[in-house]
Amino acid sequence: MFPHHREREQPIFSTRAHVFQIDPTTKRNWIPASKHAVTVSFFFDANRSVYRIISVGGTKAIINCTVTPSMTFTKTSQKFGQWADSRANTVYGLGFATEQQLHQFSEKFKEVKDAARLAREKSQDKELVNSALSIAAPQSPPVMCVNGPEDKLFRSQSADITLASEKERIKKMLSEGSICDMNLEAEFFTLQDSNTKLVAALHEANANVEQWKKQLGAYQEETERLREQVADLEAHGGHGPSDLLKDELTQSLEELEALLKAKDEEIHILQSKRAEYHEMEHERDEAIRRLREVEMRNSELERRVHNTETNLSNSLEDRDRLDSEIQRAVGILDIKIFDLNDLRQNLVKLIDK
Repeated sequence: MFPHHREREQPIFSTRAHVFQIDPTTKRNWIPASKHAVTVSFFFDANRSVYRIISVGGTKAIINCTVTPSMTFTKTSQKFGQWADSRANTVYGLGFATEQQLHQFSEKFKEVKDAARLAREKSQDKELVNSALSIAAPQSPPVMCVNGPEDKLFRSQSADITLASEKERIKKMLSEGSICDMNLEAEFFTLQDSNTKLVAALHEANANVEQWKKQLGAYQEETERLREQVADLEAHGGHGPSDLLKDELTQSLEELEALLKAKDEEIHILQSKRAEYHEMEHERDEAIRRLREVEMRNSELERRVHNTETNLSNSLEDRDRLDSEIQRAVGILDIKIFDLNDLRQNLVKLIDK
């Protein structure tokens, strides 16, 4: 039986890092697994009490590692750490932007490893209790045949085969939905992280744009005033100190024009960032929509699983009821046969007399 409400894997911690894998040939050099920094997340499966480290790059999983109590995360530098995955027969390396991010990931790795160890110990204790109960439990009595050892009751197995195949198909669909949901959650978390950074940059840019516009207006007024002074000096055609003042004004004018050009470029960059922010918002909305669709599909699959379980339970009850009716009918038939046999013996005795 499947549970009525199956919990999905939930992200418990995420960060961004450059992912590397050890060279399988030399076992010394690192091979980049991603061109840029990607999101690396810890996921927890409450249904199986399993912790995993997952990182998705594009359409493929860069890291898909189940955390075990024997794993150890080692800091090899201020911003780099590594751990070995014996199941995948590889060593993963992570390069972080700051030392604080490396420390946070290392602490979370230790916490998850301890939690995995506790979960394994609880699972082993539960298996020991179940094995003890199974040894102490009495065996069920054998089924007695009513009409002798050669008489057997044949049960229909078509319903069991159909329900079992339906359960396997739905289980496969649920597994595919869980993987898709996990990828969408990782993608959504990445978009949300990028969106937060863009929002902060946009707010800072909007706060500075007005100030830059005021400075730009003041620089333009100063430029016009200096141009007028230069024009007046050229019109009077002065010499000596006037030429020196003219050179100073010309130099100030060039510096202000360069500053105006730089401010124009900054405003252009901020406008392009605003366009990128709107594009990221659209991608985030699309990811949210896809995530909702997956949740709706999972809900539909859970409903179908529940209906299948109900139908299976009803079929088992009907089969048990049919078995009891057959046994009752066989008992009645045995009584009738016994009565007929007794009647036949009485008739033989009458004939003999």
